[in-house]
Amino acid sequence: MENENQIWVLADDHAERFIKLSDDVFDTPETLYAEFKSCAAHRELLVEQGFRITDNAAGLPTAVIGEAGAGGPVIAILGEYDALPGLSQHSGEVEPSAIEDGAHGHGCGHNMFGAAAMLAATALKDWIEANGINATVRYYGCPAEEGGAAKTYMVREGLFGDVDVAISWHPAPFLAVNQEPSLANARIDYTFHGIASHAAFEPDMGRSALDAVELMNVGVNYLREHMPDAARVHYAYIDAGGEAPNVVQARATVRQLIRHPDLPGCKDLIARVDKIAQGAALMTETTLVKKVFSGVSNMLPNRPLEDVMQAELESLGPVKFDADDRAFAAKIQATLPKGAVDSNFAVINYTPKPDQDISLCDWINPLDRKGVVRAGSTDVGDVSWAVPTVQLWGATWTIGTPFHTWQVVAHGKAPIAHKGLVHAAKVMAATARALIENPDALAAAKAAHQAHLAKTPYECPIPDETQPPIQTAP
Repeated sequence: MENENQIWVLADDHAERFIKLSDDVFDTPETLYAEFKSCAAHRELLVEQGFRITDNAAGLPTAVIGEAGAGGPVIAILGEYDALPGLSQHSGEVEPSAIEDGAHGHGCGHNMFGAAAMLAATALKDWIEANGINATVRYYGCPAEEGGAAKTYMVREGLFGDVDVAISWHPAPFLAVNQEPSLANARIDYTFHGIASHAAFEPDMGRSALDAVELMNVGVNYLREHMPDAARVHYAYIDAGGEAPNVVQARATVRQLIRHPDLPGCKDLIARVDKIAQGAALMTETTLVKKVFSGVSNMLPNRPLEDVMQAELESLGPVKFDADDRAFAAKIQATLPKGAVDSNFAVINYTPKPDQDISLCDWINPLDRKGVVRAGSTDVGDVSWAVPTVQLWGATWTIGTPFHTWQVVAHGKAPIAHKGLVHAAKVMAATARALIENPDALAAAKAAHQAHLAKTPYECPIPDETQPPIQTAP
């Protein structure tokens, strides 16, 4: 067996077991900090594969770490397994079909995320053992990426202090090393306290907290015209003050999600939103309490690691989809909003060839794509400030499919997802192997990381006094 291919074979040896893990997690979708069944399933497989276990990582009941090997470089491989609320959907269906109305679903592919990451860690563990390599592999089972910023807390607690490099991936409609920027963000709860009264008999006695929330949102809407193009502010009513319209609402809370391409800019934007909240409180004669719910940093690029991952991706080749996969993907594409497919190609700066099937990505996108920038946020960003980090976009669903949709969930247990997650695992494991075998590449990655930190030191976006909203197991 050639050394170049050995780690791919080791991944294939375990593929079916980890596909089952992905499917099992799909069947038990759980949201931020309540991923008890999903975490338990990952832990069980870590034990089965012989990893040393750390439970309650960073004090998070649904975080687990598995470690194998000893000495040498410490390679962290990051996994996730949290779902999104309200996205319940049967896998394999090509129309909206909730398993349970209003229930959760894996609308960002996180059921695949953790399974592929642990498969990569297992293949790397087996390769280390088979070849007598001095190295350590560590799988990080991370909860609450969707709004809970668990990795930010894990970084804050020092869980990456001895790690040399972190490797990650994310399910996607295309195949590429992730060079797209992510946005730093903060989720902040603005709670207004007013005075309750009878809305008809004594309206003048009341001071409406709900009025304050609505005025704040109007102010933020006007702010959007005067902030950087790449910045974003979104909101959700956490507490609208109750169901009785004949009672002046004495308390109401709005959660503002404030995003910016970098942390300093995010802090400046937060200060402007704060002023709007203070103004809303003055206008309504209510009092304001501000509480940070979570926060994440923007992703730091690392060109030496990107080069290594790109080389391993090209050596492996693209995912091998078949006619049945394409037939399913074509049906999904028929449900997508107008322009969705073109939007994907604009992001990756790819022009399809004449007569090319564009239902699934069966090619490898190059580095330095310079496509249209559309950015989300991820707590992998904070890991990238702690250690050199690289991430793969793994082709696991139909081209054009927007993230956080029923169409993504519909791919969850389909052969497209299974093939894509195994492929991603091979790329991650091979990238780790290449870094262990090439100390110069690892040193270059560390040097690039340190150069960035020398210019801009890391500051945790979550205040020390803010604790994660952990939940109790049912």
